[in-house]
Amino acid sequence: MTASVAAGAIRPAVQEWMASVQERVEQALTRHLPSAEAIPARLHQAMRYACLNGGKRVRPLLAFATGEICGAPAEKLEIVSCALEMIHAYSLVHDDLPCMDNDVLRRGRPTCHVEYGEATALLVGDALQTQAFELLARENLGAPAVQLEMLRCLARASGSLGMAGGQAIDLDAVGRTLELPELELMHALKTGALIRAAVTLGALCGEPLPDAAVKALDRFAKRAGLLFQVVNDILDCTASTATLGKTAGKDSAADKPTYVGLMGLEPAREFAGQLREQALASLETFGDRAHRLVELTDFIARRQF
Repeated sequence: MTASVAAGAIRPAVQEWMASVQERVEQALTRHLPSAEAIPARLHQAMRYACLNGGKRVRPLLAFATGEICGAPAEKLEIVSCALEMIHAYSLVHDDLPCMDNDVLRRGRPTCHVEYGEATALLVGDALQTQAFELLARENLGAPAVQLEMLRCLARASGSLGMAGGQAIDLDAVGRTLELPELELMHALKTGALIRAAVTLGALCGEPLPDAAVKALDRFAKRAGLLFQVVNDILDCTASTATLGKTAGKDSAADKPTYVGLMGLEPAREFAGQLREQALASLETFGDRAHRLVELTDFIARRQF
């Protein structure tokens, strides 16, 4: 059992499914990342260092769980999962840089810039971002219009109207107090956009869904993405560095806006419970077909790191 699925009160069968998806994605990333021996070897080694051997793989898990609703082949889900993880890993590498959060620990190991140097880490992020789109464009994932929509979805989630935009708002907000709607917008972009993309890409890998079902999945993804961030903020102020595998309390210490800082610890916990209920309510239309997404929602809500 991998450490990344050991947290929270989840059933052994759920842990086994999560571990199988995590291992499948790990092996797929191993194949689709450039070889560590290929020139430029140091860059490729650093890319693999950033992507492999760590992480909860929440975005691939969400893509696979959504794929079960619409009968998506695992081979397609592997590809979109790798693209999602490449974008996610790039964002973490850049987020840890001295000019951003200046962190030295990630997933229990030295951050990429500590291990390989700041200049190489910058190039790692650049290369992983473009590698994700090259992979999505190269593989046969369905009709051209569907594959184009996949590329558009991931690009929007990654850029100034998604993850990068949320990061920019986060940097601008250091040292000042945000109102709750501003904080929610920031995290809807910074964290939530890629989680929404994971759900959308998982659905695009399978049979087309009715518009009402697509909207229900997007409502779920919005609440699940926000839930993930609220729980992150709670863990950041309650868990230890050893438990998290990264520097605990860094956002609070840096005077960055968090849900715990704005609402207080107990209200943040109550808010997380409300978000969980809202996310689950969005899945009711799918019945038992959404059981994996239900299980993942509970994992996100109850995780300990």
